[in-house]
Amino acid sequence: MRGGISGMIRRAGKALCEAVFPAVCECCGASLVRGEKLLCLQCQYDMPRTGCHRDSFSDIHKRIAAPGVPVERAAAMFHYVKESRYALLIQRAKYNDRPSIVRHLAGMFARELEAEHFFEGVDMLLPVPLHRRKLLRRGFNQSEEIAMAISTVTSIPVGDNLKSLPHSTQTRKNAMERAANMNGTICVTDPEELAGLHVLIVDDVITTGATLLAAAKAIRASSPTTRISVLTLAASKLLY
Repeated sequence: MRGGISGMIRRAGKALCEAVFPAVCECCGASLVRGEKLLCLQCQYDMPRTGCHRDSFSDIHKRIAAPGVPVERAAAMFHYVKESRYALLIQRAKYNDRPSIVRHLAGMFARELEAEHFFEGVDMLLPVPLHRRKLLRRGFNQSEEIAMAISTVTSIPVGDNLKSLPHSTQTRKNAMERAANMNGTICVTDPEELAGLHVLIVDDVITTGATLLAAAKAIRASSPTTRISVLTLAASKLLY
């Protein structure tokens, strides 16, 4: 609880600083003009979009393909290239205690996807869970922040049905190691709540797809009638 309170205090301090100092673009540092928020129009235009939500079987589908675990729709806002100015947006949000960054990006993306009917028929948003120890250290779950921003745009409720079990970090692991590390580390707390629903699993970044696949497997195993789609803010290149 202490970690969560300290996080709230830090965020309040940052909000005060933002009110005092002029807002600048998070990508290029240019001063924002009226109507711009977080990113200037040029950086929004230059963002390396994936457009994968328009593909019936995209690169994301391929990463999380598994027997008996059908994934219907998949979306990712932009390509995640390490150390790029857009990848730094995700890193600042997660490690510099700035969840407002991913909330803003998720809101932008949700409005775009809603115009293309991506959310049609989706009954619930399920953020990828964060283990309680990591949640206490960080003060927030970035996937939940993304899901809440999408919910604000779409009015689709956010569920808390996924639980994370202890596992080591995915950082610096290759594709096979990530898959093995995540196997069986996510469980469903109330399968009956998901029966017959179309759920959208939400995360910040997809790399190998191990985390999303673990969540999808847990849902499918506990509730076979649940339909599954996935959404992330960013999609990185596969690690081998």
